Amino acid sequence: MLINEQLKQRRAKAMLGGGEKRIESQHAKGKLTARERLELLLDPGSFEEFDMFIKHRSTDFGMEKTHFPGDGVVTGWGTINGRKTFVFAQDFTVFGGSLSETHAKKINKVQKMAMKYGAPIIGLADSGGARIQEGVTSLAGYTDVFQNNILASGVVPQISVIMGPSAGGAVYSPALTDFIFMVRDSSYMFLTGPGVLKTVTNEVVTAEELGGAKTHTSKSGVADRAFDNDMEAMAEVRRLFDFLPLNNREGVPTRPSFDLEPRINKSLDTLVPDNPNLPYNMHELIETVADEGDFYEIKSDYAKNILCGFIRIEGRTVGVVANQPMVLAGCLDSDASRKAARHIRFCDAFEIPILTFVDVPGFLPGVGQEHNGVINHGAKLLYAYGEATVPKVTVITRKAFGGAYCVMSSKHLRGDINYAWPSAQIAVMGAKGAVEILHRKDLDNPEKIAAHTADYEETFLSPFRAAERGYIDEVIRPQGTRNRIARAFEMLKDKQLESPWKKHGNLPL
Repeated sequence: MLINEQLKQRRAKAMLGGGEKRIESQHAKGKLTARERLELLLDPGSFEEFDMFIKHRSTDFGMEKTHFPGDGVVTGWGTINGRKTFVFAQDFTVFGGSLSETHAKKINKVQKMAMKYGAPIIGLADSGGARIQEGVTSLAGYTDVFQNNILASGVVPQISVIMGPSAGGAVYSPALTDFIFMVRDSSYMFLTGPGVLKTVTNEVVTAEELGGAKTHTSKSGVADRAFDNDMEAMAEVRRLFDFLPLNNREGVPTRPSFDLEPRINKSLDTLVPDNPNLPYNMHELIETVADEGDFYEIKSDYAKNILCGFIRIEGRTVGVVANQPMVLAGCLDSDASRKAARHIRFCDAFEIPILTFVDVPGFLPGVGQEHNGVINHGAKLLYAYGEATVPKVTVITRKAFGGAYCVMSSKHLRGDINYAWPSAQIAVMGAKGAVEILHRKDLDNPEKIAAHTADYEETFLSPFRAAERGYIDEVIRPQGTRNRIARAFEMLKDKQLESPWKKHGNLPL
């Protein structure tokens, strides 16, 4: 009985982290503790903890006098809706969640187990950074974590949730993972903090302005989504998790669907305006096609001219990339190209089929774009589509002009099934620009220009020109789009495609 009592007391102490006062301080900031977060993230009673009693081994600066069981991070495994995942949650109540040698080893352990046993790893970050008292040992620990992030990339999905500070070297582990979520007003990420900036560059900025959730979801694109509080963040991670495969060999998850009956959506017949210069909301098409209208969007506040995320088609996960005519007329630019390329590469790594909706008048022109390397960034998108071996289905709803047509999962980039709506316009450029080049001598004659424009639209902008050459598999009625897509993916589910052997390609970074 004594032994059992001792275990009970040790567990109780470990469960308190840095103690009741520090827990109260955490709650006062509107933040949950590491253990409370894991309780919300994982199925009730499913969490199995590792290394609860580990302590640091530092003896410098009086550290030998201060020990907390677990050393500032809670690690283990559990389930989300019955599916296995490995987790670590940094505990800010213990040394500010700072990373030590033993803290890092606990994270390394679950990272390696995730790779070995084929399950995603979810990291809840709430840390002041490297533990200064341990010097280079702490830096070595961080680098070990980074190395495991790199090894796990493309093997198991990795999700990071920033739930407090994440500064200096601490930001690189999340940056190496597949998804980054943040919590508004209580989390931030930056390499160099406001204090150092003021000293070195004389810039005065708050932590929120420099690296808060709004900054990273809308300006830098570092984070994928932001939520109002810890509870919402954990609920949304669970929702994303349901879309993802457990590893790179299992294939997409399938869940029972109540949306299996063939259905006609007549609203899609009038989605694209008669005036080719008027916008429409691509969200409507995505949500109409998706099972139960459920679209999990990624980076929704960044590069809004392109939409990326996940839906289900007849119960199976599909990755979506779609131009958004409501923003910049759907033009591609540097940010949109990088956003979509990363999403495509994630889907391809984990055998998630890719659905592309195209309405793109071209790449955004301008000196700023050219100087910002739009050529390089556009090539990333081109590379991602061309490299992807998963089933790829493309639907051109309206414009597909020039290089943007090529880039957006065209037939020439090993697209499997490429459909077009009757409203599709596929050409080197729009009628106005083409006529001004082809018929310069008639620019002073409005009647001739109008005739040339009508002829160009009839000859080159019709989707049947591309269909005649086999670049479009079928011109389809908009109302039947979901059914066509569902049947295409069903036909493609056993697709096998091999690329020439190589160690790896040289992505235009």
